[in-house]
Amino acid sequence: MKEPAAELRRNQGFALATGFLSLFSIVGFALYGLPFFYDFFVRDLGWTRQQVTSGNAYSKIVVGLGFGFLAGWVIDRFGPRVLMVAGILMAGGALIGLSTVTSLLPFYVFYFLNALGYVCGGPLPNQVLLTHWFSGARGKAMGIAYLGIGVGGALVPLLAHFLIQVYGWRGALRALGVLMIVIALPMVFVMREPPRRAGTVADPAPSLSGIWRQPAFYLLAFGSMASIGAVGGTVQNLKLYLSLDRGIAQAQIAGILSLVLVGSLVGRLLMGWLADRWAKKHVMLLVYSIVAAAIPLVALAPTPALLKVAAFVFGVGLGGDYMIIPLMAAELFGVRVMGRLMGVILTADGVAEALAPMAVAALRDHRGSYTPGFMLLFGLAILGALSVSLLPRTRVEEPNSVNAGPAEKSPLGPG
Repeated sequence: MKEPAAELRRNQGFALATGFLSLFSIVGFALYGLPFFYDFFVRDLGWTRQQVTSGNAYSKIVVGLGFGFLAGWVIDRFGPRVLMVAGILMAGGALIGLSTVTSLLPFYVFYFLNALGYVCGGPLPNQVLLTHWFSGARGKAMGIAYLGIGVGGALVPLLAHFLIQVYGWRGALRALGVLMIVIALPMVFVMREPPRRAGTVADPAPSLSGIWRQPAFYLLAFGSMASIGAVGGTVQNLKLYLSLDRGIAQAQIAGILSLVLVGSLVGRLLMGWLADRWAKKHVMLLVYSIVAAAIPLVALAPTPALLKVAAFVFGVGLGGDYMIIPLMAAELFGVRVMGRLMGVILTADGVAEALAPMAVAALRDHRGSYTPGFMLLFGLAILGALSVSLLPRTRVEEPNSVNAGPAEKSPLGPG
């Protein structure tokens, strides 16, 4: 039964606001804010670049492999709200905890908490939330909500630099953790759980076995892993590279990192708009090509002006990268298994996003230059684009499988 149009629009608005604010905090502040503090860990605690990136790596591997699919199953079974509340509290608490560390063991513990918060309250539940509330304008809705990442990520370097000047880097981390909770948590209690799509208790959501028999699943998973690894490796090492290797001032670096996320705002709006008009495969290929082209520009830009241009272009690709994956997955496989499907894909992406930054940092520690690491990231981005180029353009159909039968329709009508 369809909801009245006014109530539908109100619930969609709450879902958009919830997605925007949670992604603003958990991804914008935490994912893009923490690398801004890496050089302080190196300078003040004497850690290597590999050590400061290893917290992100080990925690995402453990949490991704241990909890990614489980989180997707919980969302499909119970809805995203409970996980989102827990995720916001854990992610904010992790930054507060990281402000106290002086050794690696608590560093890893709080990074584990941060990664768990990311899985429970970040892209996965928000992708499912928006995919279920919106149908015809799904790309636009995802683009608007994902603006939260760009806005939060653009603000956090400038805000962090200001807070560091006033409270020191430890006080700045504490302040950011508290802000994350205050900003993201209230809206989760206001929004409604998304409706069940095209099915009832008597018509349960199908299994993933039919999807796992499709080459398109592996092309999508590998392509997203490669591109997300390239993006993550660049983002996690960029502050270290600009500060310790190129000797750029903190205020100037804050502006450059902010510009990356300003570019991501443009990327999210543009790619969300295109995804409602072009074949999702073509949009995904455009995004991955921009990422591949921008990485060497960031690494080799000889002047501050060119570095800013490269940072903006990279940001455009970054903005579309995470957003286009669930849209492509829904296009190929439908939405009834989105929680579990994205749980698997995001787990694989998390492994790549964890290992690539640490591999680049390790290469820098051993070779004395970031050039080999940036070339590795460029190669990953190219592989991602090649994999996407082999994807089919439209829905994968298989008799007697999840995709058999009439096409899914939203019980709510167009988004």
